Amino acid sequence: MKKIMNEKLTITTSNPVRARFYEYPRFTYPWHFHSEYEIIYVEKGEGDCLVGDSIISYSKGDLILFGSELPHSMQSPPDDGEESDNEEKSELKVRGVNIQFEKDFMHYSISQYSQFIPIRNLLEDACRGIKFTITRSGKIIKLLKQIPSAKGADQIILLLSLLQMMAISNHKKYLTTSHYTPSPSIMRNERMEKVIAYLNKHYTESIGLDEIASYTAMNPTAFCRYFKENTGKTFKEYVLDMRIGYACKLLNSSMMNISQISATCGFESPVHFNRIFKRVTGMTPTLYREQME
Repeated sequence: MKKIMNEKLTITTSNPVRARFYEYPRFTYPWHFHSEYEIIYVEKGEGDCLVGDSIISYSKGDLILFGSELPHSMQSPPDDGEESDNEEKSELKVRGVNIQFEKDFMHYSISQYSQFIPIRNLLEDACRGIKFTITRSGKIIKLLKQIPSAKGADQIILLLSLLQMMAISNHKKYLTTSHYTPSPSIMRNERMEKVIAYLNKHYTESIGLDEIASYTAMNPTAFCRYFKENTGKTFKEYVLDMRIGYACKLLNSSMMNISQISATCGFESPVHFNRIFKRVTGMTPTLYREQME
């Protein structure tokens, strides 16, 4: 199991934001978490990012939001170990902007005022990690680059503007699997909350549509339509994602073999498990375990 570091940042209620430009030969910070939110803009560089129970790729133009307590690690491609005097080898490989802000940043205003609903939803959903592609968004990039040098209220205003733009963006993707933590936007729906609570306990079992639909007082056809409208996935897709999320945790934290994990997570066979796992994550269970070691 990969060791995880609890990073302590110098952020307080009187100094709630830490923003800076970064420029390194490569990312080296280990697998870690902290209570603060973190935004990383990649102006230059590419590699993999470990986040929650997933591994995703990042490249130039990506903007990543990590929620409070969400484990993550930005990783650069392996160094070939060869020394070279040419300019391409000697130049810095990763560059961008890093912004960290306290967990309760403007908590009262964001939680109470209707004007902040998009930002409130964004920060709640950040528990799963969110990647934004902003390669062509000159406005966001310009804003990002102003924040590290801004002072006082100007920095707070710029950060709020950035969060608002991120909240309404159509170019974003959740990074962890749906099982890692239920989406707060779903949990705000009382009827869906009952369904998700049931699934959290029984997703590794065989669940019939009649059985789960009864929790919403709907027939199976109406339930399937309702479920997809609220989650963006079919019921089958959602359950499979939960099983794959659990499998990711077991691959990362247990000594169980692939067949044992397949059975524990509710798959009908190791072959079925391998096929679904690769379709969802882009890699085989064996490769995933190797990359998390």
